[in-house]
Amino acid sequence: MDKNFQTPSIYLFSILIFVHFILLAALFKLFLILIQLSFFLLLLLPSSFLSLEAKSQIKTSMAGYRAEDDYDYLFKVVLIGDSGVGKSNLLSRFTKNEFNLESKSTIGVEFATRTLNVDSKVIKAQIWDTAGQERYRAITSAYYRGAVGALLVYDVTRHATFENVDRWLKELRNHTDANIVVMLVGNKSDLRHLVAVSTEDGKSYAEKESLYFMETSALESTNVENAFADVLTQIYHIVSKKAVQAENGTASAPAKGEKIDIKNDVSAMKRVGCCSS
Repeated sequence: MDKNFQTPSIYLFSILIFVHFILLAALFKLFLILIQLSFFLLLLLPSSFLSLEAKSQIKTSMAGYRAEDDYDYLFKVVLIGDSGVGKSNLLSRFTKNEFNLESKSTIGVEFATRTLNVDSKVIKAQIWDTAGQERYRAITSAYYRGAVGALLVYDVTRHATFENVDRWLKELRNHTDANIVVMLVGNKSDLRHLVAVSTEDGKSYAEKESLYFMETSALESTNVENAFADVLTQIYHIVSKKAVQAENGTASAPAKGEKIDIKNDVSAMKRVGCCSS
């Protein structure tokens, strides 16, 4: 076969394959839109046609087709602790399931988001990570503003980072409500042969300060999901409690996007969490 004839045929075939994939992607997007529209139309049906239980199941199904910016609650959670304790890798492990062995100290502030489903509600977590170095303390006020949860991280192989937990906790409580949901996190639990802070010491401190507690390994992905999910779930339960009180006429329910004031609601729910590896 003539090469001059074969080459255009290959190009034409490649273009047809590309157009085929574009059309498939467009059809899939249209399919998702039609599913969402059908769910919405079903919810508009009167109760005589569709039971409340069926409508509840439809709402649960719709959660799987939500757009990225469609959520029920937005919670800001901050990561605090000394430089080098692994805050950035905890963040990347939770939000992207990635770990970087060559991770460098954070410059300024970074944040990432991830959505979770809790009791059929879509929770969007906005997680902020900042440098642990003293020279970045000027950004403290803006960093903590609006936070309703915090992970206070130390390195189980460096006792000095555990000793500095007091300072970080004091700073946190000076710039936020003292009763926000806080979890003490002993990171790098995979380095068992280098442990300088025992699990018992971590639990004891957490119990004394009414914090949750967990040991994690961003490298091995141990308890990272649990640590963030537990904090977000506890925040959600506090908000849900306020909503129930509002229905009973004893409190006002927070509107979507409203800053969540959890003062006086956390202390009754505090406990020392499990779960060292």
